[in-house]
Amino acid sequence: MRNPRTSRRWFIGQVAAGTAGVLWAGPRVLGGEERAGVAIDEPFDGAVLNRRHGEVVPEGLKIPVSGTAPAGKAVRVNGTPARRDGEQFTAEVVLRAPETEIVAALDGAGDETAARFRVVWDRNSKPRYRVAIDDNSFFLRDIFQEGYRSLFDCWYLAMLRDLNRKYGAKFVLNIYYTTGEDFNLTHFPDRYRGEWADAAEWLKLAFHAHANDPARPYQDAPAETVLADFDKVAEQIHRFAGEETYSPTTVIHWGMVRHEAFPGLYERGVRALSGYFRQNAEGAWDINYRWDARHSEYLSRHDAWKDFQSGIVFSKIDIVINSTPLERIVPTLAPLTKDPNTAEIMDLLTHEQYFWPFYRNHLPDHPKRMDAAVRWCTEQGYEPVFLHEGLLGVEG
Repeated sequence: MRNPRTSRRWFIGQVAAGTAGVLWAGPRVLGGEERAGVAIDEPFDGAVLNRRHGEVVPEGLKIPVSGTAPAGKAVRVNGTPARRDGEQFTAEVVLRAPETEIVAALDGAGDETAARFRVVWDRNSKPRYRVAIDDNSFFLRDIFQEGYRSLFDCWYLAMLRDLNRKYGAKFVLNIYYTTGEDFNLTHFPDRYRGEWADAAEWLKLAFHAHANDPARPYQDAPAETVLADFDKVAEQIHRFAGEETYSPTTVIHWGMVRHEAFPGLYERGVRALSGYFRQNAEGAWDINYRWDARHSEYLSRHDAWKDFQSGIVFSKIDIVINSTPLERIVPTLAPLTKDPNTAEIMDLLTHEQYFWPFYRNHLPDHPKRMDAAVRWCTEQGYEPVFLHEGLLGVEG
């Protein structure tokens, strides 16, 4: 936070400005895998599907499946004959369980030639939004230094409480362990535990990083580093705020971490991670948890995708409020409602430091931007959730 005019500023700005996506330039199969000339194109392997992606029937959710196979050969999808049109095949599959394997194979061929993948059914899905605030540390330092009688004597928390009272909004504050030599979490008193507990239904604290600097602290670090920092922050949240206020993280600082850390994060309760999934100035996919171009491109135009190997669902951040001018808040969000792939979940993000007048990049209208985003979500019928609960905020 001491060097705001660095590359970090550029990356935050990318979300507001937007950059054009590129199509995956690999094999023709986009959704799953190709075996013996059978390719499944749609849906994508790991797709998170809801009622917008198919037809709700008494048995479940009926979805279309499409792909390619050698012309003139019969194809079965989950045992049912598919329709053929040249090299194309189409079929329907009914999702009955939270996760379903879809298998496409040439009729009479062995299992080793089948193309297989899995999808997730968001059975109880509803329009919903979440608000995450990254880079938190200043408000904790302020409360510690000022010794307020109440947490909400801190204007920052009072502002969030006002938004909760006005709209029912919920917030997860992703916090640092330290701001530097002047403050770390061990300094924060535990005398506010009662207030934290009372507010826990709408206010959570989660790990973000050890500190603001260096940039990209976990991008190339061993898994042990991020897990140790995670545990250190989690311990302090439990100490001074209590279990009710604690949330497993849903945003790691800079959205970049080695995949070797995923199992350890999952063991610590992480079920969702949000990122930008956009290209940088050099055309490389970034702020994407180090996923390859194929998965990053998919997430750039979908609400979510599940990595079955780790069990973690990845979510696309729809707006960075501090990087979006007030008059652009609604025009940035509104088009998302027109696409079934982006209409169900609004993933809102901003950064704490821009609220504070002493910060050199302070945004005086930051609270108004927050109000505009939350108000729009509320008016459109989106319900506030915590992304770590259930499947992206909805219990199964």
